[in-house]
Amino acid sequence: MKYFLLILFFIHINIFAQQQTNDSIVPSTNNVIQPVDTILSTEINNNGTIINANDSIIPSSNNVIQPIDTIASTEINKLEELYSDDDLKQMEKLLTEAKFKSPLYDSLEYVINDRDIIQNFETIVSSEVLKARLYEINTTTPFHLEHNPALEKIINNYIKYRRKYYPALMARAKYYFPIFEQYLDQYNIPIEIKYLAIVESALHPKAKSKVGATGLWQFMYGTGKQYKLSVNSYVDERQDPVKSTIAACKYLSYLYEIFNDWDLALASYNSGPGNVLKAIKRSGGYRNYWNIRPFLPMETAGYLPAFYATMYIFKYADELGIYPKEPVIYSFETDTIQVKKTITFKQISEKTGIDKELLSFLNPQYKIDVIPFIKNKLFSVRLPRNKTIDFLDKEQEIYTLADIENANREKPLPKYFEMDKRIRYKVRNGDFLGKIAKKFGVSIKNIKRWNNMKNSKLKIGQRLYIYPRRM
Repeated sequence: MKYFLLILFFIHINIFAQQQTNDSIVPSTNNVIQPVDTILSTEINNNGTIINANDSIIPSSNNVIQPIDTIASTEINKLEELYSDDDLKQMEKLLTEAKFKSPLYDSLEYVINDRDIIQNFETIVSSEVLKARLYEINTTTPFHLEHNPALEKIINNYIKYRRKYYPALMARAKYYFPIFEQYLDQYNIPIEIKYLAIVESALHPKAKSKVGATGLWQFMYGTGKQYKLSVNSYVDERQDPVKSTIAACKYLSYLYEIFNDWDLALASYNSGPGNVLKAIKRSGGYRNYWNIRPFLPMETAGYLPAFYATMYIFKYADELGIYPKEPVIYSFETDTIQVKKTITFKQISEKTGIDKELLSFLNPQYKIDVIPFIKNKLFSVRLPRNKTIDFLDKEQEIYTLADIENANREKPLPKYFEMDKRIRYKVRNGDFLGKIAKKFGVSIKNIKRWNNMKNSKLKIGQRLYIYPRRM
């Protein structure tokens, strides 16, 4: 709890420091979740004074530089007076959940690079146990989970600092993993690749990275189009669990054909095959991931170890005392039905009683909760299986409701439709621009623009193009 109070204190200090630097935001140089001891060591100079991200000294209110211990203890006492232990625990829980529920989740937040773990890490799993467990995994997978100090650091760090995330991740995995496994098996891809979606998106189909990669498998727009994943105002198939998984299988198969090695195929999934080929060349021709790792981009260097650590934790979760929450629903408890008209989740929910949030969870590909109907293109809705009969019974009522709501939507007035009709007007004796403009409900400026007129002079018999508001 003291650690958490210290973290709150340093959030307060960071806000103050940002105000001192014209509200500029100084991002963290990495995404490592570190103990407070490490944060303190990087925030304190040799004299024991507080240093912000720009190395400026933060003075106390009376301009006296105070020791960090004095300031910290004072701030912690204030926090303890304001909030009870239960309050602080609840705050920490909400912050944790919000972080991994965010639609802007970035895989960089999940990936920890051992180069960034600068403190003495706490050993949760001993080297001997880790070697034995990695050997067990290696006998059943084409990946190379060889024991080494770097991987040991990362696995222990994940178990220590990411433990709180795994019960919710495992609950989502109970829904998504059977979907992944079906297609991984179909495309002859190692089943363990399913853990890649955790590294990429934390199993949030609407996850979006800072550079625009989207979905469970984090496809960029161009790569998605290359693998026939449609993106438009209504639908983003990169968020479709089935279609995006098929696309990921095809892309991974292509990468494996290049390297004939699944570790290198995963590395190239993250950074592109070009960067992996360069790393192979710079290493002197080595093709083992660990041998070329120093020559890969920083993110990719931490990418595969994050994948290995996730695989390890999922396989030995019981041994580690990590237990999944119950999923919202299992994939085998769902079914799909093709729609015959454009309908909304709200209309389905109103007629069948299916919770709108559940519909959104089961159909993440529909961006604004609308299932469109387009001729010669099929769109379907995924429903709880025990509600499919209800939907079929109420299907016509749902379409009727959609028609009624569409009919009640405000339509353009007829006089504005007439704006699309151009007429050719013949100037008569006594006509002038103001008179003509008033007659057709338009402006003089528009008449001049439509006819490229530089002045207001007219000739009898002259022809003018006009888009009338009224006849």
